[in-house]
Amino acid sequence: MLSRAAASLYWLGRYVERADFIARLVEATLRLDVLSPRPAGEAAWRSALAVTDTLDAFEATGAALTREEVARFLIGDPSHPGSILRCLAQARDNARAVRTALSREAWAAINGAWLVFDRRMSRLDPDATLAVVDAVKNETRGFEGAVHRMLRNQTTQFIRLGQSVERTDDTARLLDVKYHILLPEGEIVGGIVDRDQWTTILQTVSAVTAYRWLYSEGLRPANVIDLLLTRAELPRSVAASAEETVTALNALAKSSGTQGEADRMARNRYARVVKTRTGDVIAAGLHQHLQTVIEENAQLHLAIGRQFKFG
Repeated sequence: MLSRAAASLYWLGRYVERADFIARLVEATLRLDVLSPRPAGEAAWRSALAVTDTLDAFEATGAALTREEVARFLIGDPSHPGSILRCLAQARDNARAVRTALSREAWAAINGAWLVFDRRMSRLDPDATLAVVDAVKNETRGFEGAVHRMLRNQTTQFIRLGQSVERTDDTARLLDVKYHILLPEGEIVGGIVDRDQWTTILQTVSAVTAYRWLYSEGLRPANVIDLLLTRAELPRSVAASAEETVTALNALAKSSGTQGEADRMARNRYARVVKTRTGDVIAAGLHQHLQTVIEENAQLHLAIGRQFKFG
């Protein structure tokens, strides 16, 4: 496969996954803000910007830190490279570049996600915001389902690789921000706001039901951390994403004969993840651990580009 086609497929996977994650994040933050017995308000939306590493970019716009302004910035701001709109535009451009390698259903899902924004950004009250993010999630789920039904060849392997790398970064950032800055000043750990915020994290990664199945003690921060870091049963956990990255790279090595630095880094990372114990992570410092995860993932991304010559 040509390196430019490989790059398009890899970035297609990353951009679709990123759009889906931001949609889930906006939905969970909105529910926390509107439906919580004690609305989180500005702190919740500030945390959403922090998760996506866009707080400085938002402040540079001069807009007030309100629900509508942050939602517009994260969902449909054409000047913001990390908005859902721009992510889907990039995904569509990459999909068009490899159109003949995709199934009709996969292309239709990408195109459908893009078309969500045709007439839906004129207002962003809570109901309209939820309608937009629901539509985005439906199309990104449709794309993921279409990819699973395609031939398991280099096309799907590069898409899966991009998705797994993106998921690792998203989940680590989500956990890191909650641990450090999401709880408003004056609120107690274990209080109503704290519990609502941990529930929001579970909602963002579609893990509320999974948590109840795996843990019987009720909602405990240590268990949420354990679920998102070490439980490979959860598709969006760091452990599952690390495993998926190794699987995709192994498949690419068999089909293309290309193996190297990225494979070694991915295997070494997965070996460390398997040995990770949540209690040890918390004792040593969750923030430091997650920053290492994020940095290692960034280095792996660069190694993938070098290995397949699209860095």
